[in-house]
Amino acid sequence: MRVLIVGCGYVGLPLGAELVRLGHEVFGVRRSAAGAEELVAAGIKPLVADVSRAEDLAGLPGPFDWVVNTVSSSKGGVEEYREVYLRGTKNLIEWLGTRPPLKFVYTSSTSVYGQVDGSSVKESSPTVPATETGRVLVEVEGLLFAAAREKKLPAVVLRVAGIYGPERGHLFLQYLQDAARMQGKGDRLINMIHREDVVGLIIATLQSGRAGEVYNAVDDEPVTQLTFFRFLAESTGKPMPPVASAEENAARKRGLTQKRVQNRRAKAELGYQFRYPNFRLGYTAELIRLEREGKLNLPEPGD
Repeated sequence: MRVLIVGCGYVGLPLGAELVRLGHEVFGVRRSAAGAEELVAAGIKPLVADVSRAEDLAGLPGPFDWVVNTVSSSKGGVEEYREVYLRGTKNLIEWLGTRPPLKFVYTSSTSVYGQVDGSSVKESSPTVPATETGRVLVEVEGLLFAAAREKKLPAVVLRVAGIYGPERGHLFLQYLQDAARMQGKGDRLINMIHREDVVGLIIATLQSGRAGEVYNAVDDEPVTQLTFFRFLAESTGKPMPPVASAEENAARKRGLTQKRVQNRRAKAELGYQFRYPNFRLGYTAELIRLEREGKLNLPEPGD
């Protein structure tokens, strides 16, 4: 297949490398030429384009059999979300309208689920997020569902949970830097997925995903902060993090959700088997990697 990856960064780069290994011709789009050498080293053909600029897309060497949009907002605010995700998706839909691919996969986020009661959520659960950025993502998904119905664009949405892996994992990195804080009793739920499983699920979706469908990209085990930090403390010998102050809790509480995101549809319909079905396996691998690279400074036994 001739594959285009839009936003060939933290997820897109290893995705492209794996697709190349599987025998596909892969093109990777970034906003600038910076880092093109790492794409070339992975066998990916680098392209420069900004999805928020329709004229940039018009210059890409289509058509493509598969298109994957893993573009990132670079942790921007609402306006950047609208520019990168909303305008970018509109431009992609228009650009692909005359020569649609066989499959289009968009990586959305489980932040579209606004549940705060700890309930289990699946793909058919309501998507009424409290944050404006979450509402932008819901709007983007709506554009793709409409394009699947009306323009025959074979779009599939993956709602991706918090990604962790090499150099990624906010709470994990904070814990290693002694900057983590426990919120309240530590009963807030965390939904996660390892980067390698995001890559695997995208490929499974390209191969078997149904147009107009949604799949949750999340591992098997939502966990509480308390369980997460206990595992890290037992694995590293470092102490549990202190409890956050009332002021810190109040600042972090805005927009937080409390939910258990389910992945049954992805496993049943896509036939995907997780490499890291829970955070223990994934973070054990990450701790081993850091130790081998000499990047893990842990207390000596008895300290």
